[in-house]
Amino acid sequence: MRAAIVTVGDEILLGQIVDTNSAWIADRLSMEGILIVRKTSVGDVEDDICSAIQQSFKVAELVIMTGGLGPTKDDITKKALAKFFECDMVFSEDTFTRLSDLFLKRNIPITAAHKEQCFMPDRAELIINNRGTAPGMWFEFGDRMLCSMPGVPHEMRYIMENGVVPRVKDLNRIIFRQKTIRTSGTGESVLAEIIEPILEGHPVKVAYLPAQGQVRLRLSVEGAKGSEVRIDQILQEAVRATVGVLGTHVYGYDHELLEEHVGNLLKSKGLTLGTAESCTGGHISHLITSIPGASAYFRGTIVAYDNGIKEKILGVKSITLESHGAVSIQTVREMVEGAIRVIGCDVAIAVSGIAGPEGGSDTKPVGTVCIAVGDKSDIKTRQFLFVKDRLLNIKYASMYALDMLRKFLSAR
Repeated sequence: MRAAIVTVGDEILLGQIVDTNSAWIADRLSMEGILIVRKTSVGDVEDDICSAIQQSFKVAELVIMTGGLGPTKDDITKKALAKFFECDMVFSEDTFTRLSDLFLKRNIPITAAHKEQCFMPDRAELIINNRGTAPGMWFEFGDRMLCSMPGVPHEMRYIMENGVVPRVKDLNRIIFRQKTIRTSGTGESVLAEIIEPILEGHPVKVAYLPAQGQVRLRLSVEGAKGSEVRIDQILQEAVRATVGVLGTHVYGYDHELLEEHVGNLLKSKGLTLGTAESCTGGHISHLITSIPGASAYFRGTIVAYDNGIKEKILGVKSITLESHGAVSIQTVREMVEGAIRVIGCDVAIAVSGIAGPEGGSDTKPVGTVCIAVGDKSDIKTRQFLFVKDRLLNIKYASMYALDMLRKFLSAR
């Protein structure tokens, strides 16, 4: 089955918000073996919406839409759908009852705009939205299908999982299986050189999805319905062969984050962590504490942006700063020692660098970052040269610091 995605909203076209919905929908449908052949974003213009639907149906049997279902005047997707399917708008008593009950519980008065939101195209089958006020709408005509959903991401995902995926998975004749292998600390070109000879001859597609300091490898196999056992076996063999040659480059699978993996390592070893951050400004501790349960192993952070803080709180020697500078292997080593002493943790991360765009020199250009990880008996250090972009340098430094800690803990 082929699918097209249409996202509606002036805010998307103007770049005021990032369209994350279409990426999530494409990924979710591809897991069901559905081929995404088109993505379109249109503004809040009735004729443009109708045109996007018409063009999408020229190449796909399934059209998925998001946005434009709210109570305000610019939410015109329903009117556009009624025009496209040549049907009337009718008042949905079920939708009004659900909305009234919800607003009563929240002590919110119902306005005329909310009542207007309860008018639906009469050809639509409504899909209950237990995460918001606007239901999804399902249309069928001939061998074509369309689903329109709210643009709010968590509402859209609920309707997709409970109203869309169960409908389309039984209709699709293609079986699709995929597994994502997560790596850190190595670029995609190096990984490709390692794994491509191993997978030569395998009926497996490999996609390289790089981010700062990480690469996700998505291995996928497809085949006809009824061949599930064989498809699963092929994928398992490919994953096993890939992980076997990549070794310590691999840290996890599918949706596991690097900071989550590091947290699990700390818990399994009964260790506590602290961080001493300069150029990353607390970003590493932000990543660590974004994982539920981080309080079991994370003690705290010291953002030592100023050299005086490095000296007074972390105990970095003035001679070290004078002789080697704040951005040096010697300084981050002493920052690790100070973090362990002051925070009272078992292991620590320390980072100091030149994020930019100013502050670089011939010997230490913008993007130079020194990282140390270790405990009371052993400290590992590395110096990196990243890029010229400030925010990217913060992200790169944070990810490589977590990767260094991952490898340090795995070797203990």
